[in-house]
Amino acid sequence: MRILINHLTRMRAGKICIAGVDVETRRHVRPVLGYEGLTAKLLARYGGPFDMARIVELGNPRPKPNRPHTEDHEFAPSRVRFRRNASAAEFWEMLRELGQSSLQEIFGGLLRDIGQSRWAADVGQGAASLGVLRPHGPPQLYLRTDRDRKPQIRIKLGDGRLEADAGVTDLRLYGPDHATPDADMVRAAARWIANSEGVLLGVGLTRKFRPSDGSGYLHYLQVNNVHLEEDPAWRLG
Repeated sequence: MRILINHLTRMRAGKICIAGVDVETRRHVRPVLGYEGLTAKLLARYGGPFDMARIVELGNPRPKPNRPHTEDHEFAPSRVRFRRNASAAEFWEMLRELGQSSLQEIFGGLLRDIGQSRWAADVGQGAASLGVLRPHGPPQLYLRTDRDRKPQIRIKLGDGRLEADAGVTDLRLYGPDHATPDADMVRAAARWIANSEGVLLGVGLTRKFRPSDGSGYLHYLQVNNVHLEEDPAWRLG
């Protein structure tokens, strides 16, 4: 199976998440390692095979769906092979092909408003946890710096029906530890978005998560990656 990487995100404790599109079926595939998170050593900058807009061969990964994360495929890192970098035009065309205008359509109509412009899906529901959104108007990327919380990258977006303020896990917006927001990069990316002729968002649902207030587990809407027409294949390098 060959996939074109279009989701490259940070996870907790320095782990990362990678997903791409099967070049034959045009379906999203997320390589996973059982219950273990992927480590940064799999990134191209450290000699690994993965980076944005790369085409990689996964071998024969085993489907391991767990709703809504139906895209999960268990793979063997030793069998992954880098094939080539997609061109900017090729990558943007693929993103445009995948793009949808409604978050509810992407996630099967299961998103519900949980307050403060946050949206989530119930545990064990849905047939997709990844997608590409054509936002209705330019999104607003910003760094939230509350006194009693760690800095958090967030984005305000809408699709014409749903307005959201979501966390952003785009690995390219974080520092060398892949966990701390890079404030300068966030500010630069916000300017790029405001001036871009075309913006697409890689969106996803988190693994089940329960906030510290003791509420129930949910899968939260997040923005995995920001894609700009002017430089769609922007890589970590």
